[in-house]
Formats: sequence, structure tokens, C-alpha cells
Amino acid sequence: MNDEYGVVTEPATFRIERLLPGPIERVWAFCTESEKRGKWFAAGPLELKVGGRGRWIAENSKLSPTPDLAEFRNDMKVPLDVTVLDIDPPRLLVMQWNAKGNETEVTFELEARGDNVLLVVTHSRVTDPALLLGIAGGWHVHLGILLDLFHGRAIPPFWSTHARMVKEYEARINA
Repeated sequence: MNDEYGVVTEPATFRIERLLPGPIERVWAFCTESEKRGKWFAAGPLELKVGGRGRWIAENSKLSPTPDLAEFRNDMKVPLDVTVLDIDPPRLLVMQWNAKGNETEVTFELEARGDNVLLVVTHSRVTDPALLLGIAGGWHVHLGILLDLFHGRAIPPFWSTHARMVKEYEARINA
């Protein structure tokens, strides 16, 4: 699990960065193609054009082959309705998300850095502080899974890792 923490840049915005092995087209594919995205976040189609729509399904307990004993969430499937607000392949994807009645905005920014790619995820318009903590922990774990996939490492159980990260972010944000 990557130890680099994201930050709350303003009251309703969380930002996190990861340096991933390139090339940039590979990282872009893992952000935009259903099968690849489903290995670390959520699967589902997305029309890659401004106004394009998609419906993704997050099944976090299935991201790791290791059984997760944490909580009741193991069988949870979360639908996510996505609309593309801006796109500049393979460098920028801005989306509006609607999950469980919460409408937020997510930006993926990719920048080539030699043989690596800096992926910056910014999740904004998160007005509920408890949801912001869950999002912070979630992005930390999801991007850790992506990094583990790229490096061929074992994927830790999602929910128990997420619960730990939410506690860590709560301490950092409230400090």
C-alpha cells in the first residue's frame, strides 16, 4: 500500500497523486476501459466524449482475491452514473458522478514523467464531511490497488484496508 496521503485542498475537495509506470496510454486505458478499470475501481462503459455517459458498478470486495472479514460490505454493489464534462485523451478526464444521491465531480489528470506517469485524482463537490473521509480512504486504497497491479504485487482486502485508511485520514484531516 502506498503511504503517500492525499490532501483536502478546500472543504469539499480531496486530491491525491500517484506515480505509476508508463507509458501514459497504459494508465489512460486503466482509467477509461471498463475491463481494466474494473480491476482496480469500477467496471462499466463510458462514452469518451463531452456529454458522454456511463454506468459503472463498484464491487470493492471483488478487487482482491483475499477474503475480507471486515463488516457487512463484502457483497455491496454500488452503481455510479457518470457524465463526461471535459476530456483530452490521454491527459484529462473530468466527470460528474452520481452515487447514492450524491452528485460530485472527479478529475483524472495524467502527465508523462520520463518512463512514469503522474496520475492526479481530484474529487470535488463533496459537501458531507463523513462522505469526504470515505472518499479519501477509498481513493487511497483504489490507487494502491492500481499501483499493486502495475507492479505485480498481491492486492490487500479492500474493506479492512479502507476502514484503516478512513481512520488515518480522519486523524490527518482533523489535526
